[in-house]
Amino acid sequence: MRAAGVTVAGVTVAGVTVAGALRFLLPAGACAVLLLLPRLTANEYLFALGVSFATFSVLAGGLNLVYGYTGLLSFAQVGFFGIGAYAAALLVTEQQWPFLAAVAAGGAIATVAGLLIGYSSLRLSRHAFAIVTLSFALLCMIVARDWVSLTRGAMGIPGLPAPVLNLPAGLSWRIASPADFHWLMTIFAIAANALIYLVMTSRLGRAMRAIRQNEALARSQGINPLAYRLLALGLSALLAGLAGGLFVFYLTIVDPSVFDFYYTETMLIMVIIGGAGSFWGVLVSTAVLTVVPDLLRFSTDLRMVLYGVILIIVMLVFPGGIGGWLRKRGVARWRSVRVAKS
Repeated sequence: MRAAGVTVAGVTVAGVTVAGALRFLLPAGACAVLLLLPRLTANEYLFALGVSFATFSVLAGGLNLVYGYTGLLSFAQVGFFGIGAYAAALLVTEQQWPFLAAVAAGGAIATVAGLLIGYSSLRLSRHAFAIVTLSFALLCMIVARDWVSLTRGAMGIPGLPAPVLNLPAGLSWRIASPADFHWLMTIFAIAANALIYLVMTSRLGRAMRAIRQNEALARSQGINPLAYRLLALGLSALLAGLAGGLFVFYLTIVDPSVFDFYYTETMLIMVIIGGAGSFWGVLVSTAVLTVVPDLLRFSTDLRMVLYGVILIIVMLVFPGGIGGWLRKRGVARWRSVRVAKS
């Protein structure tokens, strides 16, 4: 059916496909709902879910950039997260740094750590990189637990003060309530994920994909695999460090449990279920795995059992994750259209 140059049967309206419009409207609508949530309800449980989703969306997105685009299996994400958390907490409590400066410093320290790990291990092999990142994450937990004079050991650093943001025109924002933290983490997550999306869809992302698919061919085209992998790892470490620095002030305490392997398992499962290399698939899996397992928060064992069951089902039904399944559907639809036109 056509009307004034509009093709309805072909789901094209004024030159804009419905699918293209939905790709913009759905994320925009989701961001609007998250930002307006404190205006719609006073339920602190929903705010806690929002903070958790925002944090894990950044962590899983960064891991997806490293694993899904450059093909590097990294266990260091939780280490960067914890380094940012400890650095921000120590700078605020011990050195009286401003909140944003401390968080930025935590992100910078995590970035330097990521680049050092990447440069030292990637010159060997991918397997060496995976082993080094796992050792790094475990070492971070040991240091946090045993370096009592700096980290206060297993007791951690409790009683973190409510952060204050200095705004233009002499205004300030004291972030003390769950709704305030929900806003803060949501704004940060939107900005961080937008940056990840821009990298993934740019020439940088295409070069990273080429390295993952065929490193030798990528080298023959003048692409330096080490440089692009370090870029992905550095950006991932930066965002994880910033997320850790913000998140601990929501918890009001930082202790060695911030390096718990549970966070690594959760991030990996989110990326695998969402589909390595799929930006939207990982976001969807992050949302689902933030809400559903939280219903079993009374039992950590049941929560991990649920993770395992979901992972097995997804691997059987969608071997490539949600993103892989959506790509296959898109290719099949494109082929059917081509066949129909021919």
